[in-house]
Amino acid sequence: MKIPSKIVDISQPLDNDTVVDPPFMRPSIRYVTGKENAKLMVDLFPGLKEEDLPGGEGWAIEHISLTTHNGTHMDAPYHYNSRDRQGNPMPTIDQMPLDWYFRPGVKLDLRHLDDGYVATRADVETELKRIGYELQPMDIVLVNTRAGDMYGTDQYIHSGCGVGREATQWLTGRGVRVTGIDGWSWDAPFSKTLERWLKTKDPRIIWEGHYAGIDTPYCHMEKLRHLEQLPPFGFQVACFPCKIKGASGGWTRAVALFD
Repeated sequence: MKIPSKIVDISQPLDNDTVVDPPFMRPSIRYVTGKENAKLMVDLFPGLKEEDLPGGEGWAIEHISLTTHNGTHMDAPYHYNSRDRQGNPMPTIDQMPLDWYFRPGVKLDLRHLDDGYVATRADVETELKRIGYELQPMDIVLVNTRAGDMYGTDQYIHSGCGVGREATQWLTGRGVRVTGIDGWSWDAPFSKTLERWLKTKDPRIIWEGHYAGIDTPYCHMEKLRHLEQLPPFGFQVACFPCKIKGASGGWTRAVALFD
């Protein structure tokens, strides 16, 4: 098999400092150095001394506290609701077919849309026409928003457009089963949706892109990076999520591969 000549990492790193989540769900990483673990190693081997170890070091490890939706991750249908419209249980991330996660990719550049804007079917069709691409079943559709430019700032979680129910259902109706976005959520930022909610009190605007998955179960990635480095199409996406039993999502080291 020919290996693509270029691999672009489209995942975010996990760290303690970059603000990519609201306070209630930020991750915490405690780093333990090899020097600190040297005593643990010598305790396991009676007679061994710390100075016997290379550089006086044992193993370095990290203790991490996080949710399945920190960092670049894949949402499973179970995240949107426990049951579909027919009352069937929605699948969790460990129950998803792996062939969904290694497919041709197409990038929609929606960076021109305002923060909080809810992208429509017309927006998606217009962008596909602009790049000259006809969507195929099982394509992985990546959405490049203004949020990508705000990564690392306190405005990140408030930036970028979202993808609404109409547009999401249009994609899934054409056989798309995996999508992704560089924003904090597939939907518009919560702070912008709150502004609309206070004016309309219409519950249909809440998490509408996610809830579209109750009708046709699909997966999406959130918190992608570097989508501006990708061509509009002609690349492959590999984005296998971690296998966490019964979970609503799983972290993924998503990459784009192309020549």
